[in-house]
Amino acid sequence: MIQLTTDDGTVSAYRADPEGAPKGAVVVVQDVFGVDAEIRKIADGFAAAGYVAIAPALFDKVKANVTLAASDAGEGRALAAQVGTDWSLAAVQAAVDSVKDAGKVAVVGHAWGGYLAYHAANRVRGLACAIGYYAEGVLDGAREKRRVPTLLHFAEDDPLFSEDDIIRFRAARPDVSAYLYPGAIDDAATAALALDRTLFWISQYVVGQGPVQLKNAGAYAQAKTERKPKKKADDDLGPPDA
Repeated sequence: MIQLTTDDGTVSAYRADPEGAPKGAVVVVQDVFGVDAEIRKIADGFAAAGYVAIAPALFDKVKANVTLAASDAGEGRALAAQVGTDWSLAAVQAAVDSVKDAGKVAVVGHAWGGYLAYHAANRVRGLACAIGYYAEGVLDGAREKRRVPTLLHFAEDDPLFSEDDIIRFRAARPDVSAYLYPGAIDDAATAALALDRTLFWISQYVVGQGPVQLKNAGAYAQAKTERKPKKKADDDLGPPDA
């Protein structure tokens, strides 16, 4: 684990580096179980794909070195409530700042971390894109326009969301790519498909060039169009339209 400095103290973080030159970076935001083996595995996967990956230990705000079992979700939710959104996003900001020398930075979160990733898209500086898996609470903030490209994954078997909820969310936020998967999102085939889409999203906005900002398009593009010089009167404009 490494140490990061925030405006309100320090936070430890798990960092995984690729073998060669990084293509960019990914901040992995924990769920309510802490920076456990699963979060480290996710970070290692992004490192294997060529990105610097870093996962801040958000529970450090109230208790250090916390990893919980699946049966301890209640304790994890209580810790998450104590930590709060503002400090968590400050820790995400510290993580982004620590890896920005690797290139553009994406943020990926699961459950509570998906909620934080969704809000980090608008409140954390230096992000190229955001991805959330079964992001709790994002439906409540559906009317806030996205500042960076945002991708969300939902599953039909998630008791926190109904299909109608997702339909309403898509209608309210057409600038978010929201996928609804049959069954559970941790099913092998579903998880593989969601990961493929996540890696493509990161490749597009971290490695490649972001979309062009079009006037009045309501987009969250990173690049602005350049004004083309007006053609002179004697320029060859080609044949007139029929």
